[in-house]
Amino acid sequence: MKLLFVADPVEHFKIYKDTTFAMMREAQRRGHTIAVCEPRHISWQRGEQVSAEIRDIRLTGEAESWFRVEGERRAALVDFDAVLMRKDPPFDAEYIYSTHLLEQAERDGAKVVNKPSALRDHPEKLAIMEFPQFIGPTLVTRDAAQIRRFHEEHKDIILKPLDGMGGMGIFRVKADGLNLGSIIETLNKDGAQSVMVQKFLPEIAEGDKRVLVIGGKPVPYCLARIPQGNEVRGNLAAGGKGVARPLSEKDRQIAEALGPILQGRGLLLVGVDVIGECVTEINVTSPTCFQEIHDQTGFDVPAMFIDALEAAVVA
Repeated sequence: MKLLFVADPVEHFKIYKDTTFAMMREAQRRGHTIAVCEPRHISWQRGEQVSAEIRDIRLTGEAESWFRVEGERRAALVDFDAVLMRKDPPFDAEYIYSTHLLEQAERDGAKVVNKPSALRDHPEKLAIMEFPQFIGPTLVTRDAAQIRRFHEEHKDIILKPLDGMGGMGIFRVKADGLNLGSIIETLNKDGAQSVMVQKFLPEIAEGDKRVLVIGGKPVPYCLARIPQGNEVRGNLAAGGKGVARPLSEKDRQIAEALGPILQGRGLLLVGVDVIGECVTEINVTSPTCFQEIHDQTGFDVPAMFIDALEAAVVA
C-alpha cells in the first residue's frame, strides 16, 4: 500500500513513544510505502482533485536521523491507498477546514482514516454524552448558575474546556467551592464559551485508563495514566505515569459496546478514556499509547492497527 500520513512535523516526533511513528514502522516492515505532509500542505484548486505537497520518506532504523527523505512532490490524495489523519489537537477552525478538504478527497475516491466527517461529528469531550449509560454525572453549559447548582449537588467537581488537550485547563473544585467563581469566569469567558463539568471520580488515583479500540475491537490491554504527587490529572503530558494493565471486565464491556458503533461511522481507531467504570472522553483525532502498551506487555498494537487498516482498504 501507498500510505500518506497527515501529521504534525515529523522532525518533532519523539519516536520512543510516538504512535504515528509506530504505525509507520510497522507499515514499512510489511513493505508499504510512506509519505508525509502537514495539514497546511493540503490544497484544493477549482476543477482539480485535492492534493498536497508531500515528502516520500523511508525509516532508517536509527535513533537520531530516523527518517530519510526520498523525494518531494505534489500528489493528489486519491493516488494513495490510504490517507491517515494524525494531526494532534487543538480541534480548532483550521482542523475543521482540513476535514472538509479531506472529505472532498474522499469524493475524489481517497480512503481517509479516521473518516473526516466522523472526526467533526465526535468532539472528544462532547462525544461521551451520547452514551449516558457509561458516564458519570456530567453537565455541558455556558451558564454559571447551572455550574454552581451542579457543584451544590455533587460537592466535588471537575471543570474543563471542551477544546483542551493533554490535561490543559482542567480544574478541581471541592466542597468548599474555593475559587469556583474565578474558575468559571476563566473557562466560560463571561458566558461566551461552553464548559464541561463532571462529578469528581476518586478512582482517578488508580489511573485514567486509555482503552484502545481498533477496527471495532478492543486492544486487550489499556494504559492507566496515574497522577503523580498532588496532581489531579493523569495525562502523560501533565506528568502522569503510564502503567499498562489488562482490561477489566467493565473496560471490555464498554469497548465492545462502543466499538462497533464507532467503527460503523468510519472511526477505525478510537481511544476511550475510562476512570473507574466511567467513560470520560472518546478520543478520535490522534489516539496514542501504542508504544507504551507494546513495550510493557508485548502485545503488538501497531500490528493490530495495520491489520485493520489493510482490511479497511481492501473492503
